Amino acid sequence: MATTPQIATSLTPVPEIAAHEVQRPQRGWISWLTTTDHKRIGIMYLVASWVFFMVGGVEALIMRLQLAQADNTLVTPQTYNALVTMHGTTMIFLFLIPMIAGFSNYIVPLMIGARDMAFPRLNALSFWLFLAGGAAFYGSLLWSPPECGWTCYAPLSEATYSPTAGVDSWIFLVHLTGISSFVGALNLFVTITNMRAPGMGWGRLPLFCWAILTQSILLLLALPVIAAAVTLLLTDRHFGTHFYDATNGGSPLLWQHLFWFFGHPEVYILVLPAFGVISEILPVFARKPIFGYKAIAAATLGIAFIGSLVWAHHMFTTPSPFILLVFFMLGSFLVAIPTGVKMFNWIFTLWRGSIHFDTPMYFAAGFLGTFLLGGVTGIFLAAFPVDWALHDTYFVVAHFHYTIVGGGVFGMLAALYYWFPKMSGRMLNERMGKTSFWLILVGFWVTFLVQHSAGLSGMPRRIYEYPDIGNLEIYNLISTIGAFILAAGIVLTGFNVFRSLRKGPAAGADPWKGNTLEWFTTSPPPANNFDAVPRVRSVEPMKDIRRQIEGQSRTDELVGAGAGHSSGD
Repeated sequence: MATTPQIATSLTPVPEIAAHEVQRPQRGWISWLTTTDHKRIGIMYLVASWVFFMVGGVEALIMRLQLAQADNTLVTPQTYNALVTMHGTTMIFLFLIPMIAGFSNYIVPLMIGARDMAFPRLNALSFWLFLAGGAAFYGSLLWSPPECGWTCYAPLSEATYSPTAGVDSWIFLVHLTGISSFVGALNLFVTITNMRAPGMGWGRLPLFCWAILTQSILLLLALPVIAAAVTLLLTDRHFGTHFYDATNGGSPLLWQHLFWFFGHPEVYILVLPAFGVISEILPVFARKPIFGYKAIAAATLGIAFIGSLVWAHHMFTTPSPFILLVFFMLGSFLVAIPTGVKMFNWIFTLWRGSIHFDTPMYFAAGFLGTFLLGGVTGIFLAAFPVDWALHDTYFVVAHFHYTIVGGGVFGMLAALYYWFPKMSGRMLNERMGKTSFWLILVGFWVTFLVQHSAGLSGMPRRIYEYPDIGNLEIYNLISTIGAFILAAGIVLTGFNVFRSLRKGPAAGADPWKGNTLEWFTTSPPPANNFDAVPRVRSVEPMKDIRRQIEGQSRTDELVGAGAGHSSGD
């Protein structure tokens, strides 16, 4: 009779740990407030960012209701400007970045075989700084919210034009969330470079970890620049300096250069982790190895490098020298090359694969088509003569959302459906998940595809109302209807998560037959992550472990059969 295979035969021995050195699991809400466990911190990031996502979504729906009809008076101009600022800032600084931080905090140590982050207390500090930034920002609702847009261009953000404290709250948000992201990026960088499992060299590092490592480098380079920019703005507003005040020798262009030196790498800070998620999901559900592992890893680094050099393509309509316009245009075109490499590698991974159409695969496929259109329209806007015509129109709004939502948000939703079983030990409802996907996909395309036409028809962005000229009203009505369809899909995903936490079927350790080490441990993982860490021998260590188990099982069956034959003789 065959015996149960023993996984432990393939593991690297670990030193014994004294009982008093083992971290005991804590209970109660106080334990969540004081935790340094990377898994709990990751969950707190995800919950808090989802709450901000709901708030930012409501702000977007109010804006869409205001724009659903021409010459509408649902909200005042001041309220609309505040909604634009609050929505954009919330989605960038309080939803997408911390949601990425939640997944990277939870998954990266498990993926590389580590027992925690390199600096657990610093990890906890990063979360509480993020939460403090959100509280400081939304605290402005008690007096006067900022009305300068999420970019807070000078001179609109100067005290002369924005004398209330709303802009100050925005500055404090940028500082607090910036410090949070900086120490979090430093922690992830050290963790990935120094705490990998035995045998996990750079050529065997999971592609999600490559993406997070590259994102961490970008954050470490870009965040000090935006911190300096908002500090100069704060001194302009309260200490008599004139860095951005053109009437006193300053330059509003200085703000744009500093902001976009951070703001354009920020695009890749938001989408590179989504690229990593897609690179992990597609081979699992296609039942094939990733096509071109080294090319995808190199393309990740290439996107980050080139993307850091082309910040001024956001400034094509400013009085800049012609040679600079040409340089930033050509540099922006170059970003398409490594991005295209990734897109072709993902498609070839699916080619002739035995594809399993579970919900994570749906969101990954939705990402491919949606982000592709965002990339194509980005090439249009990278040509500065085209940008001169389309800058500050709804064409740019559509392009931005196809890139950030079609890339970052679709990627994070795919990650949620993929890793929820590992985090909770329960499966999400598949029927509900697929219904949510179609609502989100259809709602998104209805909302933003038509905005390209509105932009080409000359509709400016960030306007409170518009005249009933041409087809602008019907474009905006369609966009508003799509926004509510999209919102219904998001709410359904939230309900699916809440319901599955209580009633979802048990997931088991490896429900998807994954490729990376997080599927080696239990679902949810224990406090110490692993009782023993396996030696990594390829890019797909879990496939190696399953093959070894299957091989050992066959050996045991043959041994059992041989023993039975001998006893019969």
